[in-house]
Amino acid sequence: MSKHTVAVDIQQLCDQTVVLILAGGQGTRLFELTESIAKPGLDFGGHYRIIDFPLSNCVNSGLKKIGVMTQYKSRNLVHHLIQGWARFNQEFGHSFEVLPASQQFPSDWYLGTADALYQNKDFIRDSGAKYVMVLAGDHIYKMDYRLMLRQHVSQGSDLSVACIEVPIAEAAGQFGVMNVDESDRVTSFEEKPLSPEALEDRPGYTLASMGNYIFDTEFLLEQLTTDAQSSISEHDFGKNIIPSVLNNFFVQAYRFKDIQGAQDPYWRDVGTIDSYWLANMALLDSENKIDLYDKHWPIWCEQASLPPAKFTGNNCAARTVSDSLISNGCIVGISKITKSLLFYGASVSHEVNVEKCIVLPNAHIAEHCKLYRVIVAHNCRIPAHFEAGFDHNYDRERGLRVSPHGVVLITQSMLDKVARSEKSKKRLLSTSAVSSGKAAYFNGN
Repeated sequence: MSKHTVAVDIQQLCDQTVVLILAGGQGTRLFELTESIAKPGLDFGGHYRIIDFPLSNCVNSGLKKIGVMTQYKSRNLVHHLIQGWARFNQEFGHSFEVLPASQQFPSDWYLGTADALYQNKDFIRDSGAKYVMVLAGDHIYKMDYRLMLRQHVSQGSDLSVACIEVPIAEAAGQFGVMNVDESDRVTSFEEKPLSPEALEDRPGYTLASMGNYIFDTEFLLEQLTTDAQSSISEHDFGKNIIPSVLNNFFVQAYRFKDIQGAQDPYWRDVGTIDSYWLANMALLDSENKIDLYDKHWPIWCEQASLPPAKFTGNNCAARTVSDSLISNGCIVGISKITKSLLFYGASVSHEVNVEKCIVLPNAHIAEHCKLYRVIVAHNCRIPAHFEAGFDHNYDRERGLRVSPHGVVLITQSMLDKVARSEKSKKRLLSTSAVSSGKAAYFNGN
């Protein structure tokens, strides 16, 4: 049974809450996109970073005590956090801190999500908070955290777990899933099962954890201490902490509602090349499931000092830009841009055809290129007359990465290998031609 319901003052609850954001994820399924930066620091939607979404949710929800825990390839992410978010300390009276793992020795790294909080237990205690909100730093969504906080306190929960209904095929092996009773009390929790149980009232769907939790502070510290002393624990919330407290404590599910009150709220884990591409493409949909232009719930970010986008060339009739996002600092020639995103500082030369593509910051596409369902990585220089996305076998042969659903990733190192390979082939052809010429000469004489 749930505990008795109590009245709450939501602003007081926000003031009594500290937020810890887990931002150390490596993002291995994104391959080359996260070779030099942690997944939460990856660019998204033209000029945002993925972590800007949970951080914006915090600011818009009135949560003012925030710590961001970083680890893998954190330099660029930390720079973004300091340059773009530390200003909230002065402007909005927030307390914002970056909490990097000590990486001098491997044993000092965060061993898991629970260990990340355990290593920052002094930060939690010093905050004086009554409640601790733990957020994943690598998902795209808009959420008013006050609603979850209100439910947690009013129902007297020890732990609340945010959840969302997702297709079983999408959840299998990817998300923690749970079962709940008629009052949404969590009765079981399994981390990333290969065969999740289906919901009784929605076949084909399961109840997945969003990686967002609220704990009573003292309860959390007790569980972290117990877990840290365990020699068999993986020190992970989904694998260890949550399953261990289900029988003896009140763990409540919070069913996610986005700020627009949609029946199927928008939440995306962008942990693969395909899901990253799809989430960016969703910004171009007419349905606009996640509105970047909503002034009532803005996505805050560092604003680089870049000039407006520029379109060059006089033959306007030959230029087509449709259903696309063109960010500040972009320069676009007389080309065809269809359902694509050009991130800040990207440039496209003349007579280029780009369709359903993501062109990441400071990338350049030279003239006469044709790209379809391609992600062009940061600082990439696509040479003239280059084509990709039309013949996946040929793309793979050249060393480009092709996702399971046919999205092609191009990085500068891949292009360098292609150039070396083509140069080697030309040298072989030239050598062969010279040899053939010599043979013909001697045979004729």
